[in-house]
Parts: sequence; C-alpha cells; structure tokens
Amino acid sequence: MKVLEADFVQGFIRMCSDGWERGWHERNGGNLSYRLKAEEVTEIEDDLNEDGQWQPIGADVPGLANEFFLVTGSGKYFRNVSLAPEDCLALIELDPAGAHYRLRWGLKNGGRPTSELPSHLMNHEVKKAASGGRHRVIYHAHPTNVIALTFVLPLTDEVFTRELWEMATECPVVFPDGIGVVGWMVPGGRDIAVATSKLMEKYDVAVWAHHGMFCSGEDFDLTFGLMHTVEKSAEILVKTLSMRPDKRQTISPQNFRDLAADFGVKLPERFLYEK
Repeated sequence: MKVLEADFVQGFIRMCSDGWERGWHERNGGNLSYRLKAEEVTEIEDDLNEDGQWQPIGADVPGLANEFFLVTGSGKYFRNVSLAPEDCLALIELDPAGAHYRLRWGLKNGGRPTSELPSHLMNHEVKKAASGGRHRVIYHAHPTNVIALTFVLPLTDEVFTRELWEMATECPVVFPDGIGVVGWMVPGGRDIAVATSKLMEKYDVAVWAHHGMFCSGEDFDLTFGLMHTVEKSAEILVKTLSMRPDKRQTISPQNFRDLAADFGVKLPERFLYEK
C-alpha cells in the first residue's frame, strides 16, 4: 500500500485541515504527530525508503525505540498539508536507543521534522507508559482564547482547570484529570519538553503560557475533540469576563461531585475548592 492510501495518513491530513479551518495554525504555527501501530508500518513498508541518514532527536526516548511516527514538517503550513502532503509531512523511524531518527517518507522538497520534535517524542514516551500504549496522538496548536486567558488568569493548574470546568458541563467529563500549565518558556528546546512531559504524566492537556496548548489522545477524533472542547470553554470564559468581572451564578463544587457520580468519573478534590 502507498503511504498516502493508508487510513491513518488520511486521518492525519483531515486533522491538519480541521485545525487550520478553526484558525489555530497561523502561518506555520502548530504541529502534529502520530505513533504508528505495527500493522500500519507493515501495510506501507514497501513504500518506505531506506537511505535516510540518522539524525539526533535532541532528547533520549528509549521507551520509543524502533517506533515509527508521522509528523508535520518544520516550517510547513497546516493549510498546505491536504494539498501537498508528501512535501509537508515526514514519516520517521527511531533507532534502537531512541536517540536518533531517520526519514523514511515525505519532505520530498527538503526540510526536517517539526522543531518541536523533542517535546512531541518526550510526551509520546510519557503518554505511552501512562496509558498502557493506548495514546498515539500528540497535538500542538495555537487556540486564540486559551492563549488570551494566559494573560489574565493565574498560571496554575488549579485555576485553569476550575475556570474551564465551570464554563461547560461536559468539560469535567471530557478532561476529568484537569489541565496543566507551563509558564512562558522558549519553545522548541529540551527545557520546555521536560516541563511539558512532567505535566503529561497526570494530564492529557498542557497549556503553554502566551503560546498555545498541547493535547494527547488515543486517536485523531479524541485528541482533536479534546483541543476543541478546551478552546470552546475558553471562548465562553473570555466572553463571560468581558461582560462582567464576576459570575452571578456558576457550577458549585457539589454540582461537580454530583456530575462525577452520575458520569462515573473521578474529579480531583484539589480542583473543587470554595471560591
């Protein structure tokens, strides 16, 4: 099977288009990565090249040794992925130590994988272990309202989680573990990758102050839906704060406990403080 014929590649392309249409990927902003299943590698192996040179990842991820990933390219535009996927995307293989990668398909006009590759792979390693291998997608985008909130809310997990939970009843069900927050850091390097991966040990969502958001999920639909839910909640909060600085009524801590009981989710009590 040709790479472009594979279902996971088509799902990847659709997710890039959906993110662009939501306005989350100005210019070359944002990146996406997917960890292939063994059977998916087998399906496309005849279309993969063998002459890629091994390159350092910039981080050691031994838990991902010999794995294959489909990732967006550095400097590539999400709006162009559906038009020229073989130019905008890279399918890479990691070495047995999880320290180097080589290109097996894509980037036909040159380039390299996303500059956030260390962050993506470190988070894949963490989420693979935490989820028993179920999580395969890491998505980084620049959703407007989430970014706006990082200028006005305290940059704490507790405040961001509680404020966004209150904006829509389904939010505690969609992200019951809460949201982690990383203070401003230079993107693309090891430091922000380490900080994000520590948060991803307990969350599926990490907000990068004044920059964007990282989400992890089992598949494209769940991961995109998680990003969409958080951003929609942030939009409601931005509108609420613009109307009046304090809420006249909201969802109470006991309301959250009742919701959790009915939906069979566990909500950490540290997010259910009295205001």
